[in-house]
Amino acid sequence: MNINSNSDPSASGPPGRRADRWKLASTTLAAGKIPLLMGVVNVTPDSFSDGGQFSDSAAAVDHALRLAEQGADVLDVGGESTRPYAKPVDSDEELRRVMPVVTALGQRAAVPVSIDTSKATVAREAVAAGAQIINDVTALTGDPAMLDVAVRSRVGVCVMHMRGTPQTMQNDPTYGDVVEEVLDYLRGRRDALRAAGIEPERIALDPGIGFGKTPQHNLALLAGAWRLHELGCPVLVGHSRKGFIGKVLGDPPQPDLVAGTIGVALSLARQGVQVLRVHDVAAVRQALLLFEATGGMDAGA
Repeated sequence: MNINSNSDPSASGPPGRRADRWKLASTTLAAGKIPLLMGVVNVTPDSFSDGGQFSDSAAAVDHALRLAEQGADVLDVGGESTRPYAKPVDSDEELRRVMPVVTALGQRAAVPVSIDTSKATVAREAVAAGAQIINDVTALTGDPAMLDVAVRSRVGVCVMHMRGTPQTMQNDPTYGDVVEEVLDYLRGRRDALRAAGIEPERIALDPGIGFGKTPQHNLALLAGAWRLHELGCPVLVGHSRKGFIGKVLGDPPQPDLVAGTIGVALSLARQGVQVLRVHDVAAVRQALLLFEATGGMDAGA
């Protein structure tokens, strides 16, 4: 299958245009035959997978630089957990957590830095310190000032679908057709950002795996990720180590969420997804390199 097609070989319907570039503040990320990797740098005490491991600024910076050495194309720094039922933090605390890390990485990292926040104050300060992407789980709707920050800074943005808030999103999420509804929402956000003055090539779209979805909703979105290409923007998926993986495996006492993460990553690579947000950069990158070496998207075409 040609890399420039977004058609799933088992699906029907007209193909769309697969975006091949994501324009950031001072560079452009180019999508290749395997997805780009966004390495997760959680500077939090309570994130679902690695909360507290890198809450010290120096440890977080060292971890981020290791991720870059392992092949991360972007480093995504976040100071507020968005796991289900997480307690929100105020902007002062979030700034205290993330700014030493963003500042250090802006000076030392050879790859772009992303700020994972829904607060305009945090985004503004992080961009001033060198962040080139605003990654907002509220799709730039949680803070009325965020859209203006994104427009003025001319950074790349990632907008995500979420039903409700982290405090409410897992309270009985219901959809008629989850793929269609997420597609429609992201289309609307794309159009709103364009109308506000954000260039289309600066926009990436995230279906929000685990954000107001059941395990079955997550699986449907992952199986239909190829459909998001019709929106003409890079697709970014954050499935790494999430709970639905354990559900698929039958909830064993200690599910291997890294192996499950790799399995999903290969499926998404087959569908031409441009960016994967992952914790285990080295393992996922090695799997993707072997995927490409053994035929990748063209295998069986």
